[in-house]
Amino acid sequence: MAHQFWSSEEYDERAHSLYSAGDLDGALETLKEGLALYPNAVELYVGLGYARLAREEFAWARQSFESALALDGTHEDALAGLGEVLLRFGQREQALALFQTVEEMGFEDDVELMLTMGRALYREGLFPQALDRFLRLAAVRPDVPDALAAAGYCLHRLGEGVKGARYLRRALKQNPALNEARVYLGHILYDRGDWEPALRELEQVPPLEHWDPLAVWRLVELKRSIYRISQDDPRLGPWLDRLRQLEAEDDDPVERLLTEVEARFGGGGIWPLRNEDQLELFQGREADATSPVRIRVEGGRVYRGSWPGLVRQIRDAAGFSHEPLTDFMRRTAERWREEHGLDVPFSDPRSFLRSAVDAGIYELLDDVGPEPPSPDVGE
Repeated sequence: MAHQFWSSEEYDERAHSLYSAGDLDGALETLKEGLALYPNAVELYVGLGYARLAREEFAWARQSFESALALDGTHEDALAGLGEVLLRFGQREQALALFQTVEEMGFEDDVELMLTMGRALYREGLFPQALDRFLRLAAVRPDVPDALAAAGYCLHRLGEGVKGARYLRRALKQNPALNEARVYLGHILYDRGDWEPALRELEQVPPLEHWDPLAVWRLVELKRSIYRISQDDPRLGPWLDRLRQLEAEDDDPVERLLTEVEARFGGGGIWPLRNEDQLELFQGREADATSPVRIRVEGGRVYRGSWPGLVRQIRDAAGFSHEPLTDFMRRTAERWREEHGLDVPFSDPRSFLRSAVDAGIYELLDDVGPEPPSPDVGE
């Protein structure tokens, strides 16, 4: 029902409150209701654009931002929002030009705008461009810990882990409650072998404030190793409970379905029905190929999917998404032979992963029954 005594500003404020509370549907309906009464309200179009963007309705978001700019071509939030949409469409040059326009208009020290643009660039993997925004914001607003933390994330992704950790520490000194930054710092320290400092950082985040299962798993393993305690030690109870909660939340039936579809039709999506990643050795064994399994790999990360889907995820996470699965398995098996003296078969994903589990390299969290006969596959 229309609130006939509300102004356009009141509609905007109400929608912003709903948006901040996570009620995107409510925000969307409020904005539509407001625009029906105030069709020339720029702020309502901008709000509608960001609500659409949050719902990943990118074409509708673009239309909303363009409608706002048709009414006010210099509206900074609309320009930044349209730039973010264009990034999602792969139009990077146009997006960067819009962001540059916003900065040239004098908004270089606007915290929310600079963070919004920098984070949009970060999400698209444009780490140098994102870092530039965060560093310039940190220079003019050194009191903003989020800018320092975001710069730390970018530096780490660009291979400057030591410098990135320094920025994260600066951010945490200003705001010790930046849990995401603390967990990220814990991961950096863990990856470079600084076990006790990593544990100190991860322990400072309360169990219920942890949202990364890998971080909780690493914390548990560090506590067991450093304090020499057993898995059933009561001090681990809250962390193990949280780990089970997070892993249960990750067991999304929609994601599981998509993984199974991907495994059935090959790694490149549904359309390329025949390619090297599909591995024709699974012909006639679709049930075995697509039964979901969970495996914990070196470093603690957990993957879930079919046997070929698991190898594909491990390969992609290692940065070799361009490599056929057979080549990745062969190269990994050769490395394990050199490091551990193991002879791991690499003719098919199931045998490859089962052997890694039997050797203690990976940990199988879900089993799917007895080992079937290995298919006879040539090179």
